Amino acid sequence: MTQLNRREALKLGGAGVAVAALAPAAAHAAPTPHFQHGVASGDPLPQAVVLWTRVTPTPESLPGSGTGPAVEVGWQVADDAGFTTVVASGVFTTGPERDHTVKVDVQGLRPDTGYHYRFSYLDAHSPVGRTATAPAPGADVASLKFGVVSCADWEAGFFGAYRHLAARDDLTGVIHLGDYLYEYAAASVVDDKNVRLHLPAHEIVALADYRRRHAQYKTDPDLQALHARCPWMTVWDDHESANNAWAEGAGNHTPGTEGSWAARKAASRQAYDEWMPIRWGQDGVLQRSLRFGQLAELTLLDLRSYRSEQASGPAVDDPARTLTGRAQMDWLKQTLAQSPTRWRLLGNSVMVSPLVLGAVTAKVLRPLTRLLGIPKGGIVLNSDQWDGYAADREELLGHLRENGITNTVFLTGDIHTSWANEVPLEAATYPVKPAVATEFVVPSVASANIDDMLDVEPRTVSLAAETAIANTNRHVRWTNLDDHGYCVLEVRREQVRMDWYFLADRRKPGTSVRKAVSFTSASGSQKLRRAWG
Repeated sequence: MTQLNRREALKLGGAGVAVAALAPAAAHAAPTPHFQHGVASGDPLPQAVVLWTRVTPTPESLPGSGTGPAVEVGWQVADDAGFTTVVASGVFTTGPERDHTVKVDVQGLRPDTGYHYRFSYLDAHSPVGRTATAPAPGADVASLKFGVVSCADWEAGFFGAYRHLAARDDLTGVIHLGDYLYEYAAASVVDDKNVRLHLPAHEIVALADYRRRHAQYKTDPDLQALHARCPWMTVWDDHESANNAWAEGAGNHTPGTEGSWAARKAASRQAYDEWMPIRWGQDGVLQRSLRFGQLAELTLLDLRSYRSEQASGPAVDDPARTLTGRAQMDWLKQTLAQSPTRWRLLGNSVMVSPLVLGAVTAKVLRPLTRLLGIPKGGIVLNSDQWDGYAADREELLGHLRENGITNTVFLTGDIHTSWANEVPLEAATYPVKPAVATEFVVPSVASANIDDMLDVEPRTVSLAAETAIANTNRHVRWTNLDDHGYCVLEVRREQVRMDWYFLADRRKPGTSVRKAVSFTSASGSQKLRRAWG
């Protein structure tokens, strides 16, 4: 096939090219044969933003195939949907070595400005996307609003949460907290529990596998619509590589039959880099910070690449074990201490608040906890989250307390359920010893939760679990263990507010949504108040 001529690539605004403006309610152009996976943007800075697409130059150039020609893809950024005022443009060369993905870090843009963008190949144009830059560092920003999501299992449900977020016209961007995709093998058949099947059908291990799985997810129309609607800021959790991943392995990785973990980890990272609109942090790390004027700084954490293997019992207290890794912990503490913004938002893939049984007993019997085999914070229920790495959590929360760092908000995914927590310095003595932060845990977009796993009606078994959690974890202000959906975080000078939205039925493509509850935290308080629901 003839490659793109540079002049042709940039002739996007000429006569005969009609580009529809995006209406306020999630307008989204259908993919074209050359741009089957939509467009996306991410990691906005005051003068830059990352733009993404994938081109299919020939029918044989399928994701993960490693075949097809090297081609040149044009891109444009404009002030208007008709592209009459183009402010930046260029050509990106891509080929099978990067799975024909296109990623451009566009520089020289104006702060706090909305833009339209698109790509071209030969005579074909991609759908038009909308994006925006961040406010200037010193800007006095009145408010921000983010969609917050996690855990989108393709087989477990449709992505109605993305569709409803894409219908909004008030989002600064979307924060995705991990498990953007799942590595599992496909189910055997579509049924009540699996609404559609994964591709490839086997568990993904090699680079070609991860590329194909990313490509499949990006064919979802609701996912494409939300990517095209506003910039995303993402971190990974474990399923982007393998379940219960840690630095040197994963619970769902068997070296004897699946090769080395290092090779699989590298493959998953490469595919993530190719297929996601991210800008890596310094030295190529995933952890990074994004500022939004004087109002908020969003710090995105990598809690899989450096962590020690999961443990249980008293081992969770071992100071030699780490969740963040030393370098990331030092960077995080410095970032929090030096941030000039009013609010510090932490994109945090696993829950930081303690979730324990017997915390008071463990406190009273602390001299005997080793003999009794009880971690000093109580009986840990999930050692994959911060509970399993007590020394790291103690260091981070102690840093907040000792340095008078307030207005820290953890935004958390991973556990497919919804929580509003006041993060205590010490759970056993809370509230005598105060909270040092707040935490909002978002529901899954589609992945199974308590009632799904137990195959029971919602609000049956889960109610007993929620009562037990409330009785033994006084810092947990509210939880819901059943519903799927998304959250919307509003940040203002005087407070942050998180709204939870729940889907009627994740298994139905056109499912409705309802607003369930809202919690606020006033500036300087580290306390939560139920504001609605």
